[in-house]
Amino acid sequence: MMDHLLTDAQKSWRNEVRDFVKSIPRQMIIDMDTERIRFPKEFLREAAKKNLLGCRYPKKWGGREMDWVSTCVAMEEVGTLGYIFACVFGVGAELVCDAIVLHGTDEQKERYVKPLLKGEIFAAECLTEPRGGSDFFGTTTYAIDKGDYFILNGQKRFIVGGEGADYFLVYARTDPNVDPHKGITCFIVDRGPGVETKYLYGLMGCRGGGTSRLVFRDVKVPKENVLGEVNGGYEVFKTMMIPERLGTAAMTIGAARPALEIATGYSTRRRAFGKVIYEFQGVSFQIAEAIMLLDASRAMVYSTARAVDEKAPENYVRRLISETKKFVTESCQRVVHNAMQVMGGIGYTNIFPIERIYRDIRLASIWTGTNEIMSVVTAHEWYKEYYKTKSLGLTRDCELDAPEADAEEEKVYE
Repeated sequence: MMDHLLTDAQKSWRNEVRDFVKSIPRQMIIDMDTERIRFPKEFLREAAKKNLLGCRYPKKWGGREMDWVSTCVAMEEVGTLGYIFACVFGVGAELVCDAIVLHGTDEQKERYVKPLLKGEIFAAECLTEPRGGSDFFGTTTYAIDKGDYFILNGQKRFIVGGEGADYFLVYARTDPNVDPHKGITCFIVDRGPGVETKYLYGLMGCRGGGTSRLVFRDVKVPKENVLGEVNGGYEVFKTMMIPERLGTAAMTIGAARPALEIATGYSTRRRAFGKVIYEFQGVSFQIAEAIMLLDASRAMVYSTARAVDEKAPENYVRRLISETKKFVTESCQRVVHNAMQVMGGIGYTNIFPIERIYRDIRLASIWTGTNEIMSVVTAHEWYKEYYKTKSLGLTRDCELDAPEADAEEEKVYE
């Protein structure tokens, strides 16, 4: 569990979250997956009662002034209930609140952050559109300035909490004549006239989170609900990539962990050919690989969280978060694969929750930026670091450490 990386206060915090997780009835998990619960308001209210939402925000707004490592601890533990529980836990209190705490006015924090962290209202973030997922700057949702207010039109889809949320963080184009980086604005949009939950998706996994398509038709958004600056949505978006992607990585560990634990227990009881099956290398090596991948994933998450807490350079943090999200989500999917392989046929049934975990965790490498986008960002930031280090002569030029390094005629690049 990487306890050596945690302070006593962080371990105590983890115990708080674990106690809450243990209190959640199994029927709620089953009802979420079968969508008898379409959005878990009661779950979020209970988390709020225990002051577990938004732990790193100022106490003034309902937080506990903790750090990113503590946030990752919480996201992992909540993730053990199921991936969708961590999704809804994080979307409002870790994404939407983060944006408002970092970029909002005191009036916005009073109106939208405090009641959300008390479990009185719920929020969702609106990024993806029907015409594009990763192409954030290609947004076709638009808002027209009418003086004291904007008129908002457009659609967003795959919105966790689209059914159930009371307000939405919505990005829309406000100046079509400039580069999209300079012409998008972030709005806080209350559910009201013109805001319609149009379609509730039938999902492979991660059910019960109210994931839907939202349609905005001539929605009147007052100027005081602009988050940050008009045409300054990119600045909000940049900071959102930290909770979106680092939070995703942490909760994916939590979602995969029960699969390993269940498979481990099964392998100590199931017998074949006169032995308990963990005595066969074909089984124990699957478990060993899963342990290694979870440990490596957790180490990456905590290391990256420390970099964020210590305000490491922005480009470096962007690279760490991108590679962490990609490595952790793919590693954890492998963990669940191994667990099902150890379980065999029974793992493919609903006798054990492995099949639900398998369905749920597939989302991890798709949402909050596909893993292909994570590779693009990682490579981009790495090359910038490489050229900077090279130009400043900060490290040894190891290319010269070969017997015939001076054979320039053999170094053909074109």
